[in-house]
Amino acid sequence: MLRFKNLGSGSAGNATLVEATCGLQVSRLLIDCGLSVRELNKRLAAAELSIDDLDALFITHEHADHIGHAKSFALRTGKPVWMSKGTALACQINEWGLQTDQFRQASDSQSFTVGCLALMPFTVPHDAREPLQLRCSDGAHHLGVLTDLGHGSSHVVQALQGCHALLLECNHDPELLAQSNYPTFLKKRIAGPQGHLSNDESAELAKALVHDQLNLIIAAHLSERNNRPALAQNILAQATGCQPDDIQVADPLMGTSWHTVH
Repeated sequence: MLRFKNLGSGSAGNATLVEATCGLQVSRLLIDCGLSVRELNKRLAAAELSIDDLDALFITHEHADHIGHAKSFALRTGKPVWMSKGTALACQINEWGLQTDQFRQASDSQSFTVGCLALMPFTVPHDAREPLQLRCSDGAHHLGVLTDLGHGSSHVVQALQGCHALLLECNHDPELLAQSNYPTFLKKRIAGPQGHLSNDESAELAKALVHDQLNLIIAAHLSERNNRPALAQNILAQATGCQPDDIQVADPLMGTSWHTVH
């Protein structure tokens, strides 16, 4: 069985828990650690878990809302920390004081396992040194975790073919972003090809990934100022042929409930 729970999605801090159960074995991976250890434990406690129940950490890139508390997590738990070489260089992981072999290097299209979780990282276009997103599987079911990218490249589309569930960035509505009080340079950065997906771009990507067994899409990483949940839900529903209520939205502060991938 494969299931996941987003613990928070947005500029205040990102973290997603993915769990696979294979027979008597249960494996848990935390994707990103933008939450303090105290806050992470608080949110895990709602799922009757703690950070000691996690087997490893995967960091997608070095931006603070994704990696801000990863060092504290790593030093507190001693668990393996996966990230790309570029991300490791950008965050100077060699100065974190990790245990021998605690850092594990992840690379594009090079699969690895955490217990019975099969994981496939893939590169994405984003303004970070070597950003990776992740496809997660228990061998039978597949989840695509995809936030923080400027456009849905052909490589991204190929990496996520056949997924049964998607945690998909819907960062902004173009009109709301244009009308916002953000400085011009920031608007250009967000809307650019190395920035963040707009609702329209997310919908186009979702349409390219639709197949008969894709049964769950959760809109994630919504801008609190430049987006509205209903806008993301409506456009994703139109693109994928479902109802707006079928599209769920990750809360910036509380994330989501548990979702089983079928």
